[in-house]
Amino acid sequence: MEQQQDPRLKQLQELRAQGALGGGERRIEQQHEKGKLTARERLEQLLDPGSFQELDSFATHRATDFGLADQKALGDAVVTGYGQVNGKQIFVFAQDFTVMGGSLSEVVAEKICKIMDLAMKVGAPVVGIEDSGGARIQEGISSLKGYGDIFLRNTLASGVVPQISVILGPCAGGAVYSPAITDFIFMAEGTGQMYITGPDVIKAVTGEEVTHEQLGGAEAHTAISGVAHFAFPDETECLVQVRRLLDFLPSSNAEDAPQIERTDDPDRMCPGLSTIIPDAANQAYDMMQVITEVVDNGDFMEVQPRNAQNIIIGLGRLDGRSVGIVAQQPSHLAGVLDIDASLKAARFVRFCDAFNIPILTFVDVPGFLPGTEQEHGGIIKHGAKLIYAYAEATVPKVSVLTRKAYGGGYIVMGSKHLRTDINYAWPTAEIAVMGPEGAVNVIHREAIRNADDGDTKRAELIQEYKDMTANPYVAASRGIIDDVIDPAETRIKVIRSFEMLQDKRDTLPPKKHGNIPL
Repeated sequence: MEQQQDPRLKQLQELRAQGALGGGERRIEQQHEKGKLTARERLEQLLDPGSFQELDSFATHRATDFGLADQKALGDAVVTGYGQVNGKQIFVFAQDFTVMGGSLSEVVAEKICKIMDLAMKVGAPVVGIEDSGGARIQEGISSLKGYGDIFLRNTLASGVVPQISVILGPCAGGAVYSPAITDFIFMAEGTGQMYITGPDVIKAVTGEEVTHEQLGGAEAHTAISGVAHFAFPDETECLVQVRRLLDFLPSSNAEDAPQIERTDDPDRMCPGLSTIIPDAANQAYDMMQVITEVVDNGDFMEVQPRNAQNIIIGLGRLDGRSVGIVAQQPSHLAGVLDIDASLKAARFVRFCDAFNIPILTFVDVPGFLPGTEQEHGGIIKHGAKLIYAYAEATVPKVSVLTRKAYGGGYIVMGSKHLRTDINYAWPTAEIAVMGPEGAVNVIHREAIRNADDGDTKRAELIQEYKDMTANPYVAASRGIIDDVIDPAETRIKVIRSFEMLQDKRDTLPPKKHGNIPL
């Protein structure tokens, strides 16, 4: 005789099935028609199979005004819980657009805050998947309070656990400030959008006509504003790349940078680097080739590749251990430092320092970009951010000077004077207050003017200046450069330096916090 199911278990199963439908079948179809996955489908793609443990699946909003008493869905407009990514525990929330447009209610905020509090307690990353129309207008101050509660937790968690935001739908108004505080922002092209005020409001206030995508799409925020760090063609690729990023990161600031099994020879030579520097000082080359030669298996995850392309930032591995890499890109604006590059690099250096990720710097910098636009835009203040970030960082720091380092650009890019532990230079390196041509024009102005052949005299003085000053051996004689190395040995030298620095301890003076020039 067939055993009858316990009616209480049957009720539980029915409620779970009801909650899994979110806003219902029709809303799910509408989500799919827009080319978007549902909240639960996104979590399935992000997390290891079978690892998701949902929390607050039966939570519902408590509002009754404006007919909300009759509009309740189990779990409300967000799915929250924890699971694993490649075996690493993380906490997640995914806003559910099928329930009242994913709008943030008091209960939605409480659910998000709960998993953020748990993440802080146990020391695990938080990934937030954003797809929401914003605050639930019918709840008024309760909804606004919810955003404030989330912002507070974003701030308290900053530098304690990694926080990643994934923008797969609209993220508008006050909602954008939560992702802005997090460490990394991913966006899906075509569907992910972020803005403070939407196109309709902008048109009403300023008369300007702009589309949602032009205003706050992936291209706008990765290439122009620098707000977002990554953009990918679709949601699936976005979530795959979030998994990749998490592999490079520790779970919290209490852990060292991740170490995986060795997959590349630490004694591998890089002969291609011996000929990569062009003979002409002003000729470009691709620093990305240097980076991929040096890191394990050429595996480098570039961060913000579309923004401030004169500087490269990203994550790789050396002998299996994660490292953060900052480098000039001579093939874009000659690798000059400007406002955007300074901001991009400074925040990345501070992230690496917060999470015990060693920093490797490749230097080929002609200096800071001159001009009224940069000066009036605050290059002094913004360039100082990069100085501050390097000087404050206590993680192991190794720097490799490949070609030139002039003026303030030399100092800021991981120089010995900002507490970098090991500074290498290639034989092609030049360190000077300014380039040889400019220096000679200043120092020997009279001699060139009075010479019978000014051009010949100038060429002789430039070569003399290079021989006397603009070479790595002058700095090496003072211990400012620790060693001049064969470029082919760069990988070996850097790996051994980081091995030596593995147990490094450095401190900052006692203080509540510094006052970085924001």
